Amino acid sequence: MFNNLLESKPKKQRSTGGLVFSGILHSVLGVAAVYGTLQAKEQLEKPKAEKVEFVDMKKKEPPPPKEEPKPIPKEVVVAPPPPKGFQVLTAPIKVPDVLPDIDLSKKVTDEADFSGKGVAGGVAKGVVGGTGPVNTDQPYFEFQVEKQVQQIPGTGNLRYPDMLRSANVEGEVLAQFVVDADGRYEPGSFKVLKSSHELFTQAVKNALPNMRFYPAEVGGKKVKQLVQQPFTFSLSKG
Repeated sequence: MFNNLLESKPKKQRSTGGLVFSGILHSVLGVAAVYGTLQAKEQLEKPKAEKVEFVDMKKKEPPPPKEEPKPIPKEVVVAPPPPKGFQVLTAPIKVPDVLPDIDLSKKVTDEADFSGKGVAGGVAKGVVGGTGPVNTDQPYFEFQVEKQVQQIPGTGNLRYPDMLRSANVEGEVLAQFVVDADGRYEPGSFKVLKSSHELFTQAVKNALPNMRFYPAEVGGKKVKQLVQQPFTFSLSKG
């Protein structure tokens, strides 16, 4: 019936200028695509810059010095008491031709020490079962000696602490120490038995090295003695 199909709209023929513009546009788009691809590749291959921040590190402080342990005061070992007995007189090998100097500080000879009773080498005031003879290297107790230690007046005067004097504070220190056979304080033997203030204690400790004593005696020999002595600090009431 209809052997020929009718075209609804007739095709427009492209002009030569349009074809040229279309070709240029496609070329530009192609070049842009290639350039963009290369730029992306360079960005991927380019190493990333790392941000480095410098932080000041505090130096480790050296550990505090270790405190050296304080020396432990040696314990006073008291010598065994002299035995109850008598002294033995020995004749001198060489008789002196001059009279010896008289020492008034020495104890007068006790005739009871030459009774001949008890243990030879002992003393009349010794202890029954004592293990003498007299040992001059170790200190004796007060009750073990015949002649007790006595301080020589005017030696090692105590210095009243200024702060306690200003505050009108009085006090006392009961100290224990050893006096050697030469009548001197034995360093390291100081011990506080009772004290009303630390400053009083320090004043006694500072004065002891300058103190002089009449030493203790056992059997006519000068020996060490363990002394317990009170020191009083008092202010004159004026």
